[in-house]
Amino acid sequence: MINKYLLGGIFCVVFAGCAAHSPQGQMADKPATAGTARVVDYGMVLVPAGEFTMGSNKEANEAMWREANALNPYGFKDKLYVDEHPAHKVNLSAYYIDKYEVTNEQFRDFVIATQHTVPYNWPNNGYNLSKELLASLPLDHLRQVATNQFRLDMDVPSMPQQDLLAELDKIQVSRNTLPVTTVTWPDADAYCHWAGKRLPSEAEWEKAARGPQGFEYPWGNNWDPKMINTMSENPDAPYSPVGSYPGDKSGYGVYDMAANVTEWVADWYDAYPGAPASDENKYYGKKQRVVRGGMTSSGHYDSLSMVFRAAKRTHLRPYTALIDVGFRCAKDAS
Repeated sequence: MINKYLLGGIFCVVFAGCAAHSPQGQMADKPATAGTARVVDYGMVLVPAGEFTMGSNKEANEAMWREANALNPYGFKDKLYVDEHPAHKVNLSAYYIDKYEVTNEQFRDFVIATQHTVPYNWPNNGYNLSKELLASLPLDHLRQVATNQFRLDMDVPSMPQQDLLAELDKIQVSRNTLPVTTVTWPDADAYCHWAGKRLPSEAEWEKAARGPQGFEYPWGNNWDPKMINTMSENPDAPYSPVGSYPGDKSGYGVYDMAANVTEWVADWYDAYPGAPASDENKYYGKKQRVVRGGMTSSGHYDSLSMVFRAAKRTHLRPYTALIDVGFRCAKDAS
């Protein structure tokens, strides 16, 4: 019974009575659009109307995408930059975009209000378990959860209940401001509509990342690894709380566009207007959704500056849910 209760699909029961709360000084609450829950809002920034240059005309060095070998350990399967071609002008109306990526805490409020399925990593790490539920568990089961779900690196078998609960609560609070991940495109789309917003278009995302000057990276045209977290040793959470790297901030005031987690956007993956024929064509059409932004993971691509460029495009099947894929929302200014 305990295992079913902890890991089953009725996550709204697990969350029952779990009120949303805000880390001091970081965010404010506003009324939600559904149910009696509240949605934590980190704020949005206004991107003014106007034209910007989207994409690039960069050309790949063949050695970067041929099969992996001793001289080329990365072995990209596809030619780099091709799907960014050609650089072209796009004129957008004014819009708002989230200052930060959507967090675990924000998505939790959505789950409570709508009974939406939780991200698949939450049952694995215990984030779907409310403080009240943990306090109700027999001590043996609480110790099991602390070890197996929370991976508490302490002398768990000898810890009394109150000490265990205090440590687990610290872990939960620290997770609140991490970007939510292991969400599919439909999950992201549903959250944004529930919050009275929408996913940004690919063009909106890139303009917000480039800033008013149209930079290659949010901070400028020169690669600087100190601006972002380029490596994490934690495979379960290979990213930072949103806004942890002030250098990774565009001229419009949008954070974490170069790194942290890569983000779903609204568009299907397709060629830009006037693009030449390429090997990427096999993925074009209504098959895969675009994801944007670099990711802070423990993979071996982290040191490559090209991964963190504002023009970089990636694509995934809509129902893909990965540990380093999240999202942010946007809405029209009018």
